[in-house]
Amino acid sequence: MARILHLFAGLALLTLGGCTTVNGPACPVGQEPMRTAQLFFGQNVGGKPAVSDADFRAFVDRELTPRFPGGLTVLDGGGQWKGDENKMIREAAKVVVLVLPAKGDSGAKLNEARKAYVQAFHQNSVMLVTQPACVAF
Repeated sequence: MARILHLFAGLALLTLGGCTTVNGPACPVGQEPMRTAQLFFGQNVGGKPAVSDADFRAFVDRELTPRFPGGLTVLDGGGQWKGDENKMIREAAKVVVLVLPAKGDSGAKLNEARKAYVQAFHQNSVMLVTQPACVAF
């Protein structure tokens, strides 16, 4: 009976030990668990370029910087997908990369920023990708 209890106790410890990485990766020494978010902002409206670099900088200043005062990175990009009529659509894009705390309310801020861009520039959507990360400053 004691052997069975020890076996169950050992299995419980192994099971609980596996839970430590559910919220993110086990980070190497000198790095801490955080999250990254990438926002993909298309710059076309109706198939034509419509959001200038100056317009986007103003959007960053007005909508992103107040929500994410810790900093962000803006990259030039381009995207493509098949549209409603099964035709290839290509457009310039801005990709914003953010490093965020592992926990917190940043999801609401990200969604508010996405909605603001969609409304301001008549976009269908802003793609968002988040993932756990190990970060060193």
